[in-house]
Amino acid sequence: QVQLVESGGGLVQPGGSLRLSCAASGRSFSTYTMAWFRQTLGKEREFVAAITGSGDSTYYADSVKGRFTISRDNAKNMVYLPMNSLKPEDTAVYYCAASQYYYGSARRQYDHWGQGTQVTVSS
Repeated sequence: QVQLVESGGGLVQPGGSLRLSCAASGRSFSTYTMAWFRQTLGKEREFVAAITGSGDSTYYADSVKGRFTISRDNAKNMVYLPMNSLKPEDTAVYYCAASQYYYGSARRQYDHWGQGTQVTVSS
């Protein structure tokens, strides 16, 4: 089992930056694919980015490619999502997720989730 806690959300102006963090507790963190999803009210939770357990491969939604970067520090059990050039449409609750057996964008394949952190992009 792995427990996840997100932090780093907040209010930022369009064009600004934020860095989200996800702290994981539990064993064998490096064996888990880690991912970020986001959700706005009334919409399904959507994939943002994923990274393999070793960190050697990453995968992004087209909407964030070139602006967001997922990374991890297995020694610290941490996953990060620096977000640049933020747009109002990036406003959402951002969730950290983990899967021990899957690498990709399918929400239902991730079985461990954090509580989420709110990101609001507005002037």
